[in-house]
Amino acid sequence: MPTYDYKCDKCEHEWELFQSITADAVKSCPECKSRKARRVIGPGAGILFKGSGFYQTDYRSDSYKKGAAADKKDQSSATKSESKSESKSSDSGNKSSSATKKTD
Repeated sequence: MPTYDYKCDKCEHEWELFQSITADAVKSCPECKSRKARRVIGPGAGILFKGSGFYQTDYRSDSYKKGAAADKKDQSSATKSESKSESKSSDSGNKSSSATKKTD
């Protein structure tokens, strides 16, 4: 259930009221009892996350982080070895094509 802000146009009293979203707006002021109260549209509420579990360091355990780092290291070394073998094969392909050019 939301909290609504109210203001009395007669006495300028401001207050908050916790009520159902389907409830009608309050018309009477709790201070002066006049029927000049109106619901004020506010900027909205900010969200505050408090407690553990809302920080980046709280999401994963140290053992998970170490395993993820090892997997990442393995992937990067595998990618490097693949790129080296591709460059070697392209170099040998260039040598053989240059050798055939010489014989022509």
